[in-house]
Amino acid sequence: MYWKTYKRIGIVLCCLGRVLPVAAQNDTLFLPVEQLFELGIRHSLILQADALEENAAQERGKGARTAQLPDLQVGLRGGFVGQPVVFRQGLTDAYRPDIPDWSQNYAVDFSQPIYQGGKLRYTIRKTDLEQSLAILQTEKDEADIKLTLLEQYMRLFGLYHRQEILKRNIEESERRLQDIRRMKREGLITTNDVLRSEMQLTDDKLLLQEAQNDIALTSQQLDILLGLSEHLLIEPDSALLHRPILLEPYELYVDEAYSDDPGIKQLRMQTRLAQNDISLAHSALLPGVSLYASNTLARPMARTLEDFYNNNWNVGLSISVPLYSLYKNNHKVKESQLAVSLRQNAEEQEMQRIRVRIRTAYLRHQEARNQVDALQLSVRQAQENYRIMQNRYMNQLAILTDLLDANSVRLDVELQLTAARTRVIYTYYQLLRACGRL
Repeated sequence: MYWKTYKRIGIVLCCLGRVLPVAAQNDTLFLPVEQLFELGIRHSLILQADALEENAAQERGKGARTAQLPDLQVGLRGGFVGQPVVFRQGLTDAYRPDIPDWSQNYAVDFSQPIYQGGKLRYTIRKTDLEQSLAILQTEKDEADIKLTLLEQYMRLFGLYHRQEILKRNIEESERRLQDIRRMKREGLITTNDVLRSEMQLTDDKLLLQEAQNDIALTSQQLDILLGLSEHLLIEPDSALLHRPILLEPYELYVDEAYSDDPGIKQLRMQTRLAQNDISLAHSALLPGVSLYASNTLARPMARTLEDFYNNNWNVGLSISVPLYSLYKNNHKVKESQLAVSLRQNAEEQEMQRIRVRIRTAYLRHQEARNQVDALQLSVRQAQENYRIMQNRYMNQLAILTDLLDANSVRLDVELQLTAARTRVIYTYYQLLRACGRL
């Protein structure tokens, strides 16, 4: 029965020996958090799309300003003139005058808008506000991208520390297994302890392989986002976990978020855009004034159809009063007014959400810092407990189960400490994101 168990363990160890070195074949890149953000912003497809939207909004603004320029048209017409028939008495006594076969018409028309009820001004202002919205969207996406990258970056901290703990634990397990085998040969313990120790060692090696694979997968995700070779293993800067963090008062973060958060800025800009739409709707009720001029050279003469060139020009002032807007545009004005109220309501909702986000990040950050302080003590206690249980087991004062349980507790507490340290950093950056600093 035992030889079958030994055989299975041997097969697993052989497989691990072939698989584990794979991760080591990849190159490692040490990446500080500042460089992480720089590369992430530079290669982000979302930010590239935002840049295109900014350019499109800028072009719309330029197009709106061209509406202030005059309209200038040049027309050239030429064609065959059909034979006219002139009836001298009713529909009798038809007469076919002698006229040229071809007609020509050359025209130049000029029109300069002078006053359009503010329509041109408010249209230009609308495009400017839309361009500002596009810029704010870029800022918002940039902050979100940084936080997303940081989440993966923080995950690497835990994975690398898990790998380090498992490697250390495997080394200790191998030394402990040698002692247990020696004690078995001396007849102090049973084969069951040997088998359980070997199975525990196998489980640790499988967990180590899983951690290394997770490091490779998380690094690949970052590599793709950063524009790097996807075979690079990203090594985070561990100094980030020990940087001093000075927490400021909660209300200060809230006040800063109200003024600097890209999301609230966007909503305020959308409110201004809705207010501009009211003015734009009102402009449709006002008259339009334009200056026009034209010159036309044509043959034959339009009235007599004689084969002569005729040139005429005119200059004038055009005034149009859109009376139909008095009964057609009222609903548009009311709709725009309601849109302003809706945007203001959205602003207030976002301010409420900001307070919730900041309060959550603030408390979670304090909670993580308290966990770090508590877990540091727990780690020391777990290590001391494991040392005691190991000595007792070697002196036959405890069973193997107690020793393995103490080892499991030690591993769990050390991993919890690393997770708490990464939460301290991540929740702080969440706080920076919520108040618009990131």
